[in-house]
Amino acid sequence: MATLTDPRQIEANSFKIVEKYTAGIKMPRNQKEIMTRVLHATSDLCYIKDMTFHPKAVSNALEAIRKGKNIIVDASMVKAGINKRLLAIFGCRIICLLYRKDVALQASRLNISRSMAAMRKSWKLMDGGIVAIGNAPTALFEVCDLIGKGKAKPAVVIGLPVGFVGAKDSKRELRSLTIPYITNRSRRGGSSAAASCVNALLKIATRQKERDA
Repeated sequence: MATLTDPRQIEANSFKIVEKYTAGIKMPRNQKEIMTRVLHATSDLCYIKDMTFHPKAVSNALEAIRKGKNIIVDASMVKAGINKRLLAIFGCRIICLLYRKDVALQASRLNISRSMAAMRKSWKLMDGGIVAIGNAPTALFEVCDLIGKGKAKPAVVIGLPVGFVGAKDSKRELRSLTIPYITNRSRRGGSSAAASCVNALLKIATRQKERDA
């Protein structure tokens, strides 16, 4: 019964199972750690062949964390899933403007999604930071547009929106940009996947900080 009731043992057993599936995969260690946490969070082994990393994505993200830069998210569930204790070590802020009244008013006035309006309101806050999209393809499309226009300049974009409409296309748009990214190629995604990427990066950054202390 211990393995069914002890949360630490459950987590340890889960990672042991995931490691059986990833043992033979050859990829940079930090990328593999991020992918492993996505597998653990989603229980979806398809991410093994589905995830893709820009060569500078991890290094850029770690630098942003070390500098205490903002983490812009598209949904409250992404925000809820990010480890606040590790965030506090670096002084990073999670910013989600989705439920602000001015965002809702702009979305209604322009006849766009609130996710798009939230990203438009957030573009200045993205500078040098991390954008983590785990819900709305429209949010990722908007971020790509802001980057393409030279307005938004994040260090890295984690693009893992989910859905039958727009998810694959928005990720394809992200991969066409020069901005560093962590994403996948299918319609799979979700808040847990995006949050697990951020958590993996926070854990790597914390480990490096402790090593260098």
